[in-house]
Amino acid sequence: MSFTVRPARTSDIPAIQSLVEPLVQRRILLGKERVVFYEAVQEFRVATDDDGVLIGCGALHVMWEDLGEVRTLAVADEWLHRGVGHAILSDIESAASALGLTRLFCLTFETEFFSRHGFAPIEDDIVSADVYSQLVRSQDEGIAEFLDLSRVKPNTLGNTRMLKAM
Repeated sequence: MSFTVRPARTSDIPAIQSLVEPLVQRRILLGKERVVFYEAVQEFRVATDDDGVLIGCGALHVMWEDLGEVRTLAVADEWLHRGVGHAILSDIESAASALGLTRLFCLTFETEFFSRHGFAPIEDDIVSADVYSQLVRSQDEGIAEFLDLSRVKPNTLGNTRMLKAM
């Protein structure tokens, strides 16, 4: 069977949440309320099989003028290692380029996957002090993770912060 990657629709949100929930239970992804998925639907890409069943998802979240984050990249277990994650990430990267972003961040346990796609671990601050002072004002947990703020440490313990220059 083959698959297609497309922008998410509001009707996809229940399936996205169902796909992500087992990964939340295994503490691989952070849980989100359904309303948060609806609020971010325009950020999501989904992969569907030939029957229209949702088999993967991922989101692009803009963080700053040149910086975006790959969020909630997930693939159904039976579709792992069949190119679905790669196709979703490629679509996200294309969208990021179209927006003028030149760097992509991710917070992940899947370091091998992201390394194969040009991401590298980061440890140092990668934004200027001026940009940091603006980003730190955000209530977005993803930005707090990017900045490596202590308030998110309990949720991200063991994850790796990675960055790709595009």
